[in-house]
Amino acid sequence: MIKEVKIQNYKSVQDLTLELGRVNVLIGANGCGKSNILEAIAMGSAAADNKLSNEFLSSRGIRVADSIAMRSGFEKGKLSKVISISFLERNNNPYNLELHNDNLPFSEWKVKNIDEISAQMAGPLINNLFEKHFNIKKRDTHDSLKDKEWDPLEIDDENGEILKKLKNLFVNSLLAKFTDISSFLIYAPEETFLRKFEDESSILGKRGEGLFKLLSVMSSETPEEFQELIENLELIDWFEGFEIPKDLVFTERRIRIKDRFLDEGLKYFDQRSSNEGFLYMMFYFALFISKYTPKFFAIDNIDASLNPKLCSELIKILTKLAKKHDKQVIFTTHNPAILDGLNLNNDEQRLMVVYRNVHGHTKTKRITKKETPEGSEPVRLSEQFLRGYLGGLPKNF
Repeated sequence: MIKEVKIQNYKSVQDLTLELGRVNVLIGANGCGKSNILEAIAMGSAAADNKLSNEFLSSRGIRVADSIAMRSGFEKGKLSKVISISFLERNNNPYNLELHNDNLPFSEWKVKNIDEISAQMAGPLINNLFEKHFNIKKRDTHDSLKDKEWDPLEIDDENGEILKKLKNLFVNSLLAKFTDISSFLIYAPEETFLRKFEDESSILGKRGEGLFKLLSVMSSETPEEFQELIENLELIDWFEGFEIPKDLVFTERRIRIKDRFLDEGLKYFDQRSSNEGFLYMMFYFALFISKYTPKFFAIDNIDASLNPKLCSELIKILTKLAKKHDKQVIFTTHNPAILDGLNLNNDEQRLMVVYRNVHGHTKTKRITKKETPEGSEPVRLSEQFLRGYLGGLPKNF
């Protein structure tokens, strides 16, 4: 999991350090920079994947603009400087990325050589792998390992079988670690894509593309995940199950949904007739449960199309699913009911109020659990937010 993200010089984010848990909720006024924080992380993810063309950036949920507009505009002198995004893992392994653009027409962002990024990771990985797989420390092994400049990818056979095995372990670990960061994207599902099951070209696209294909794969290859998705959808009162018809022609994309209140002869309908709240929840549960979806991702406006009470319960369920399926997520919301689904006594669940300071820079304030004074009634987080106790409300009216 990612422990910390540091962002410099991205849109309204001049300099920000965000300490993350497993489930993170960002709330604040319109235009305070919530989406800019997510986009900066997605930019860092794209840099780690070495895919920075506008097409790839857009597919991650980034609102692509001219290179000057992608940088923070608080100082003219910084309009040609790098955007810096740094990730810190739980084991304190750092990943520092700098993105350059010369501001010429049609120029694309570039990241410093990926080998340099790999070198940042080499030292901690070498020590961890030695201790885990060989129960020995770096200093206790071959003399060549005592050199801090030693590159594990240059090992040759004369150093023995242990070092050859270490080389393979190192490369595999390096790739696995980059996958968690480089697969990050910002999901913002749209009803049209969820209802029509359009564009099945990706595993699960930012707007909901590929949902039917993912459901089909879960149904056939991971039936236990498919069943878990159905069980969680029973949170909806009328829902009694759904299935993927076996008689679909090649071009058809539909599911059969069962409503327990309908007449026996009319109990099934498809996603085109379903209410949008059900479609959004089906998307979220598939995203959190499937082994094919990213380990680290964001959902922008998680409250879209959902009843306030349902929002609170949904967050509780998604928090459990994130723990069970080893996912890490950042939510943004404008609905304070979302906050009532958090347990701030659990350090893995974090609430951050996003605001802009007197200089216009995007900042965050973590909200921690406060003890209720003796003799007082506890006040729900949603009510605390609406009363202005937490901040994050507009101040100009």
